[in-house]
Amino acid sequence: MPTPTGLADTVARLRRAMRRGARVADPANALAVAQLELLACVADHPGIRPSHLAKLLNLRPNTVTTLVNALTPQDMIDRAAASGDGRAIALTVTDTGRHAVHAWQATNNAVLNLALSTLTAAQRSVLTKAIPALDALAVAIDQLADTA
Repeated sequence: MPTPTGLADTVARLRRAMRRGARVADPANALAVAQLELLACVADHPGIRPSHLAKLLNLRPNTVTTLVNALTPQDMIDRAAASGDGRAIALTVTDTGRHAVHAWQATNNAVLNLALSTLTAAQRSVLTKAIPALDALAVAIDQLADTA
């Protein structure tokens, strides 16, 4: 059984390596990873309210507001009155924002494909077999966070 510390350290190191690899592969991308993750989440949940977005991304509401305020003038995200509650705001990604998310995902895929090509067939096989378990682990962690 993997140790929680070893697994957490490896996941954190992989995340840092992916961010660094994407920055090197696409230095013209001026958006922060937090902005791209927010855009991707809004793209997956059109019409989401900022409070729900904060919960999904585990960010403070004021952090979400800051990110949305930075992305709105760049025509990446739209704010509109939420249906049924004129006081609430609903967020949607614009075509520009969607393009930024797709470009970021394509860059990440290219970085991963290149890195995976340097591994042995056995290592790639182990990683492929681990994906369902890692997905289940992410779901379990999300469920724990939702009940906390």
